[in-house]
Amino acid sequence: MSYDVIIIGSGPGGYVCAVKAAQLGLKVAVVEKRATYGGTCLNIGCIPSKALLHASEMFHQAAHGMDALGVEVAAPKLNLSKMMAHKDATVKSNVEGVSFLFKKNKIEGIQGTGKVVAAGKVSVTNDKGEEQILETKNIVIATGSDVAGIPGVAVEIDEKVIVSSTGGIALDQVPARMVVVGGGVIGLELGSVWMRLGAKVTVVEYLDTILGGMDGEVSKQFQRMLAKQGMEFNLGAKVTGVAKAEKGAKVTFEPVKGGEAQTIDADVVLIATGRKPYTEGLGLAEAGVALDGRGRVEIDGHYSTNVAGIYAIGDVVKGPMLAHKAEDEGVALAEILAGQHGHVNYDVIPGVVYTQPEVASVGKTEEELKAAGIAYKVGKFPFTANGRARAMLATDGFVKILADKETDRVLGGHIIGFGAGEMIHEIAVLMEFGGSSEDLGRTCHAHPTMSEAVKEAALATFFKPIHM
Repeated sequence: MSYDVIIIGSGPGGYVCAVKAAQLGLKVAVVEKRATYGGTCLNIGCIPSKALLHASEMFHQAAHGMDALGVEVAAPKLNLSKMMAHKDATVKSNVEGVSFLFKKNKIEGIQGTGKVVAAGKVSVTNDKGEEQILETKNIVIATGSDVAGIPGVAVEIDEKVIVSSTGGIALDQVPARMVVVGGGVIGLELGSVWMRLGAKVTVVEYLDTILGGMDGEVSKQFQRMLAKQGMEFNLGAKVTGVAKAEKGAKVTFEPVKGGEAQTIDADVVLIATGRKPYTEGLGLAEAGVALDGRGRVEIDGHYSTNVAGIYAIGDVVKGPMLAHKAEDEGVALAEILAGQHGHVNYDVIPGVVYTQPEVASVGKTEEELKAAGIAYKVGKFPFTANGRARAMLATDGFVKILADKETDRVLGGHIIGFGAGEMIHEIAVLMEFGGSSEDLGRTCHAHPTMSEAVKEAALATFFKPIHM
């Protein structure tokens, strides 16, 4: 049987590409090695972690945030197995949703490990070791990413004591002490889950700041908020060893700039040092597909590799490792394969940290604008001056907007606050249409809403805010 498109991988990039291609009339098959569709994101990443983030926030709110609102309840009791069941049910619902989309759009799902034999040929080996060769006009590599270890440090991850994000969403008890190696999104999200449930959490980060590529001011303010919540930080610290002990594990680190090493004990160590493209065992080298120096599949502006008929999208190629970036690339590539003109605007890809408060960003940071020599202006507005935020006791954080000094075109937006991940999108839409801070500031916003802080930050950018 021959197809128009065979996609290897059913994560957000792969399954969205498949659905869009099928909607455009192409005959599509998706090869997936897991028993369920959805890739890392739906099975062990974005979706289960958000279920735990929300549940742990509700637990913490019940324990600490309701009395001031006149809601008096007894101290809440944690039922961790029930919380994990909620997470598992959420995952099940989402992966079954992808199966439904495949059936609805007449996409053939093929369970097994996919490998590129050559342009137009994909081999699939099932769990019984049986191999079949499929023929297609186009192949899409959408295999995503895998856990990256600590550079130069051998670490044995057992997913019980020393865990990756996979084990970090499946612990059977709350550790008394957790050390998180890596101060990026994954480490801070999962660290905050277990901190709210009762763990003492210490973050060890190589850089001098958390959330590496985020706006510097946002990063500093966010670290202060997390520290106030009880999270401890060792920044500018190079981890030199992680090893199991008689009880728990030990993490050894030393200052990056030089100094004495120290060792701290933990019941659980979470390795959250990022992810790497998943390209092993795909037959790419044998098929002649070029990889770059970081192990990513090299592509041109139309997602094509150096081998005609073979394409790649998502975490396996350049750009931020974000599910929604992969989805947009999947849609664009499907359109290209159907003879249309798909594209992705990489200047407008929002990023969100789903902690409490949330952190959201889109476009350029101040550091990036300075490095590029672009003259810009800044408008900020704190949630302490927002009526709805006061009513909800959610006054932590602020909105920050960056605009071109001459044209007033918005170049970036950054939010720390309750619901920041939802509010960032009006800035994203504005930027997609090349809008100015004045456009946003003159757009009527409902009162009282948290989003009024976005409007006020825009007013502050092109002239002056009203409520500050």
